[in-house]
Amino acid sequence: MFMNARLCACIILMLLISTFISTSLSNSQIFGSTTKPLVGVNLLGYYTAMPQSREIKSFLPENYYDESFRLISQAGMNHIRYVFYWESFVKDPIAFMNELLFVANSADKYGLKVIYDNHQFHTSSWLNPQRGTGFPNFLFQNDTHYQYGSGGGPKYPAAAAWWQKWWNREIRNSNGTDGWLLQAQFLKNIIKSVDSHPSTLGYEFLSEPQIHSVDEWTKINKYNTFMVDTLRTVTKKDLIISMTIPVDLKSPIGVTSENLAKMIPSNQTGIVFKFSLYGLPSANSYQEQRLNIFVNTGKIAHVPIYIGEWNNVAREPSVNEEGDTVYEIDPKASDITPEDTSLILKKFSEFDIYGWAFWYWNFRPHKVDNFNLVTLDANGNLIPTKYYNILKNAIVSAYK
Repeated sequence: MFMNARLCACIILMLLISTFISTSLSNSQIFGSTTKPLVGVNLLGYYTAMPQSREIKSFLPENYYDESFRLISQAGMNHIRYVFYWESFVKDPIAFMNELLFVANSADKYGLKVIYDNHQFHTSSWLNPQRGTGFPNFLFQNDTHYQYGSGGGPKYPAAAAWWQKWWNREIRNSNGTDGWLLQAQFLKNIIKSVDSHPSTLGYEFLSEPQIHSVDEWTKINKYNTFMVDTLRTVTKKDLIISMTIPVDLKSPIGVTSENLAKMIPSNQTGIVFKFSLYGLPSANSYQEQRLNIFVNTGKIAHVPIYIGEWNNVAREPSVNEEGDTVYEIDPKASDITPEDTSLILKKFSEFDIYGWAFWYWNFRPHKVDNFNLVTLDANGNLIPTKYYNILKNAIVSAYK
């Protein structure tokens, strides 16, 4: 009788330990000081990155994904953050979903873990036809407050007004359905298509949303909570909560660890906090200060941290049409050296991180040279740039 009781007690203890481990490490989460974290790149596709309001004059290279994933694997990386846009789905849903499934199958083949990132840059191509991509046109075109081409970056009044209504859950389509629900329905389609693939690690449901007033931190929490609760009905995989923009540490909106942590929903199972870093976090620098705020956010919220975008850029001050000083990327002055790359990876090693993704992998030319890890030759073949080799060598050194 005594032996049976002791055996039962041991079994119960083992079950408790097993439960603790399985709930502490969500899915294939591999962050920590004893194992290699997620190490990879942001990867841009074709139909999944097609804006509604402008035409992209390029073609998808033959064997783009197979060749890209082969090169990524050969560089010692195990991860891609796949960037896609909601408005690209609206523009051509069949081509969008076919490409997405091809990505999942290719990642399975090469053993790469994928985070699917619902991206936005300058809100939408409706507000910024020249550079923006993100939310679909139908969320803007029925309201005169957001006129076509009125500006989607944080400095523009139209963008500020739209994001304010987005956090208030007041943005609706012509049928009266609110934007949160529409976005959740779109993301459910994504999840149902790729969730069963072994390569699928998780989903970032809105990258770098804009915040314009200090009272919006708790509103973002309500949005994040809604999205997490809704998406949890179709997936148990990791859900990534993104930092907000703009990130001005002296801004009255209060960019602090405490406020950033307010965005994290109460259900933290499988939740990861993602942020971006576009500068060298050298000792006592502004970039190090920003990095420490983001790292501390993860500690306050008790969630792992993920550097979803990083690179090194130079910015030059300029005065915008409202008379405010803004800092724009200087393409000629921007660069990343082997020493810079090693410094950044060394800094990352000081923290227990979920992983990181370099910005970025895109066959289209970019005005910032170090934003291109690959390019095309005259015959349309994918060719690694010098920055691919810089990153590859730094990874070999950092994770040997």
